[in-house]
Amino acid sequence: MYDLILSGATVIDPVQGINGMREVAIAQGKIAAIESRIEGPARQRLDLSGRILTPGWIDIHAHIYPGATTWGIQADALCLATGVTTIVDAGSVGWANFIGFHDHVAARSRTRMLAFVHISGIGLTYGPLGEMEDLRYADPECTAFVIHHWSEVCVGVKVRQGAAQIGPNGVEPLRLAVKAAEFAQVPVMVHIGAGPPLPQILDLMRGGDIITHCYQGHGGGILGEDGKVLDQVHQARDRGVVFDLGHGGGSFRYSVAKEALAQGFASDAISTDWHAHSLDSTVFSLPETASKLLNLGIPLEEIVRQTTSSPAAAIGRSADLGSLQVGRVADLAAFVVREGEFSFMDVHGQCEQGRHRIDPVLTVREGRVYWPDDLHAELAEARVKARQIRALTGKDFAALGWKPGT
Repeated sequence: MYDLILSGATVIDPVQGINGMREVAIAQGKIAAIESRIEGPARQRLDLSGRILTPGWIDIHAHIYPGATTWGIQADALCLATGVTTIVDAGSVGWANFIGFHDHVAARSRTRMLAFVHISGIGLTYGPLGEMEDLRYADPECTAFVIHHWSEVCVGVKVRQGAAQIGPNGVEPLRLAVKAAEFAQVPVMVHIGAGPPLPQILDLMRGGDIITHCYQGHGGGILGEDGKVLDQVHQARDRGVVFDLGHGGGSFRYSVAKEALAQGFASDAISTDWHAHSLDSTVFSLPETASKLLNLGIPLEEIVRQTTSSPAAAIGRSADLGSLQVGRVADLAAFVVREGEFSFMDVHGQCEQGRHRIDPVLTVREGRVYWPDDLHAELAEARVKARQIRALTGKDFAALGWKPGT
């Protein structure tokens, strides 16, 4: 007796080389069978004809520590409504506030929530000030201990190398992050922006480390002054450095993405950089972000790879995530690729028209089915909380119904 059989969909699983009609059976929260036709009784059978069925999507860059940082959003329902079964917080937590994230966010969520631990012990608690302007916040030993002790949740070290985050400290924050990562034997995720030149950053990065915001357009990026992808970027990829999209509210520029793709340089992973200041403005969801790449010519199967098996590998979880192999946890996502005329915006106000949009249909997390419409109330609450954080951070007190002095 199976608990659930999903039938009628086109299944795409790059790990197994599957791209065609399959049925998927689930029992006790795990993939029990994947065949052209599955006979036998099931407690529930869902017809997904005309849909795309994939492993659950993995978003390796988001900020999901609400109430404790100036970036965090309530991400659980947002994930389950959009096909995301695993989401990774990218440095909202440092060693000093990690336990709160573990106990009150990750442990209570239906979505699998993981974390890159910031080399700054305070993480991203107070966004208006750079967390690594003062190097005393960095503690490689404590950072590594937290990652080692809570290895089921922690996947690596985060550092932001933009000028606003590091002040006059150059690449020293990255050096400290690499030291912590070597202690814990995990990768480093490096935020790039208008800061030290990218070649200086890449010189310190090892195979398996991750550059995020690879299509940002604020300077210090993957393109040289001549518009060509830097030789050092190609060399870094050759030695195993991973390039993540990390859209966010300021880190995706169409002109950079188009130029890089024209030269054959595509990201390795697609992520949202979801946070209070990007939700409902430029990002919306991982499927929406992926749709931008689909309309720039990335094939659908490659889109699926960049949202499933590739991010799983980047966080060291290929053994259990990113594929529909029998025996693995039953994390799945179903989508429809709609045809029409759609508008997509980058973070610089550039609007592009596209003929395809990836829309979520349902999410299966550990064998349980979630429909977007059933999450409406939770989604609304998450968006209200995000608006409150945006207003407070921007001192838009009128939006909060208050005038100073009254």
